Amino acid sequence: MTNKKKSHILIFRLSAMGDVAMTVPVIRALVAQYPEVRVTVVSRPFFKPFFKSIPRVDFFAVDVKKHHKGFLGLLRLYSDLKALEINYFADFHNVLRSQIVRKLFAISGVKMAALDKGRAGKKALTRVENKVFEPLPTMFENHAITLSKLGFPIDLTNPKFPSVEHMSPVLKNITGSKQEHWIGIAPFAQYATKVYPLDLMQQVIDGLAEKEDNKIFLFGGGEKEQALLNQLKRDNPQVIVMVGKVKLQDELALIQHLDVMLSMDSGNAHLAAMLGKKVITLWGGTHPYAGFAPFNQPADYALTADRNQYPLLPLSVYGNKVIPGYEDVMRTILPETVISKINSVLTTKNA
Repeated sequence: MTNKKKSHILIFRLSAMGDVAMTVPVIRALVAQYPEVRVTVVSRPFFKPFFKSIPRVDFFAVDVKKHHKGFLGLLRLYSDLKALEINYFADFHNVLRSQIVRKLFAISGVKMAALDKGRAGKKALTRVENKVFEPLPTMFENHAITLSKLGFPIDLTNPKFPSVEHMSPVLKNITGSKQEHWIGIAPFAQYATKVYPLDLMQQVIDGLAEKEDNKIFLFGGGEKEQALLNQLKRDNPQVIVMVGKVKLQDELALIQHLDVMLSMDSGNAHLAAMLGKKVITLWGGTHPYAGFAPFNQPADYALTADRNQYPLLPLSVYGNKVIPGYEDVMRTILPETVISKINSVLTTKNA
């Protein structure tokens, strides 16, 4: 039996930004509760900053476009990882790519465990007929279960978060010194069913900007989102569009200095949550019951569309499905409700 005090656990998770961010609280708990364990995270290069502050965690960047592309690339990936002398393989992704690498490690005698995606429960939650509207295990709980299969049960109830980083001169030149409430807003998501209508988001931003002690930072990516965020900003000096101004590491540092983040069911919610920030989320075609609510947030921080008016919600797990008559479900979340929730979080923080 492997000595846990000399254990090296490989954790495999590629996928999207939010999915990788959701591994961070789990990995932080793992190394905190098993002080002699070493972890190597296997993911895409862009996500390396997520893990830089976690002790005894190394990062292996997968090159899916060249060196690790295709089946031969997966054989090279296995060879590269095998050289790290790992004892355990935790597959937090459980897709064809990770399954192939996992099976190669199993042949060499490495103990492995894979994420149970709970497809049956998700199907029951999102189907139109005979819907089972009950909360499913969170992704964090599912990852913890995967680690427990390897012999490393963890407790997620008392999380620790990284210390707040100093802002770089480049970032501070954009933000100025913090003298107000700092509110982050990330108004976009991959699918339209998860995006709060921009005319309503405009009302939220304008309402928050009426208070001189609020400064608002708008997050997004790409030229299209940048143009939309500039429209939302109007000519308000208290609203700052962050797209294209700093690299990811500085963006994470800014998020650490926020008092609250407002996000859709999207990656920015998970970035803020992994850093220990308060996160208010807006849910349209999806729902927190699917297990993708951000880490360590009160249930009432998730503002959901009205199921009395739209009883078939949620329509899907990821937001990639809409049915006729359900295009405007997010309009049941009123701007004044969003503003009130943000103000209540700010008031609680200052109490």
